[in-house]
Formats: sequence, C-alpha cells, structure tokens
Amino acid sequence: MYSVDTSALMDWQARFYPTDVFVRLKERMEALIAAGKMRAPAIVREELNAVGPPALITWAKQQTRLFVPMAESLQAEARAIQDRYPELADAGSPHESYDPWVIALAKLNKWTVVSQETSANEKRRPARTYYIPDVCRDLGIPCINLLGLMRKERWTF
Repeated sequence: MYSVDTSALMDWQARFYPTDVFVRLKERMEALIAAGKMRAPAIVREELNAVGPPALITWAKQQTRLFVPMAESLQAEARAIQDRYPELADAGSPHESYDPWVIALAKLNKWTVVSQETSANEKRRPARTYYIPDVCRDLGIPCINLLGLMRKERWTF
C-alpha cells in the first residue's frame, strides 16, 4: 500500500511519464487506486488544484478511491509530524505544506510513501532541513520514487 505525494503525481503525468505516451503506466496506476493500494490524504487534492495542470486535476477528480477522508487520527498524526519537523514546510511557498499529511497516512497504516522529492543531503543547496525522504527515514517509514514504485510492483514496459 502506498501514500502518494503531489510531486509523484505531477512528475508522472506532467513531467516525465505523460499519459498519452505511457498509456500502460496510467492503466496500472489506476488499477492500484481502484484496488485501494494507492491513496492520498484528501487535502492533497487542494494542492493538486492549486499547482497541477488541468489534465491532472481532471484525472484526479475521476479517481474516487484515491483520496482518504481527513479522519481525526490522520489530522493528529500530521500535526505531530509538523510539530516535530517544522522545517519540512517550505517557508518560501505560497501554499501550505501537505507533506506531513502524506507521511502521516503512511505511518498510521504502515504503508510506503511515494514521492519524487530527494533528501536534503542529495541537494547542492537545500532550501530547508527536511524533505519527505528525510522525515520518512527518521521515522522508519519506507519512501520510494516513481521508478521505485514500478520496480516494487514489478512493472515492465
């Protein structure tokens, strides 16, 4: 099971694996969602609506099983992560950071986070101390990127 970050959805559809070229990838991602194996906190939809391209926003609206309601336990865990890692938020961003919610969903359910973010130590001049992979590593939560997801699911194209 996977908790997916906005960066993974953006990179998949808008940057590296466009759905008109990678049709089988789209089918497999949708199958994961339909099976309930790939989820995202409902608040991620707000981020997609704010920064996503129109095609991704339309696609996300059609994925009724993708978004998980904001249960009290999820809210409490996300707040705890925000409090423990305040540097996870990008101070320069005009949008709220939804990263703690993605991590919280994975932590509560013992899932794997799927994110295209790289850890702070992999960046030449990181803008902040923590990124999703850093917090996941610190909390013992598996974190993979899109290629890692494809490998874990044993997809070949």
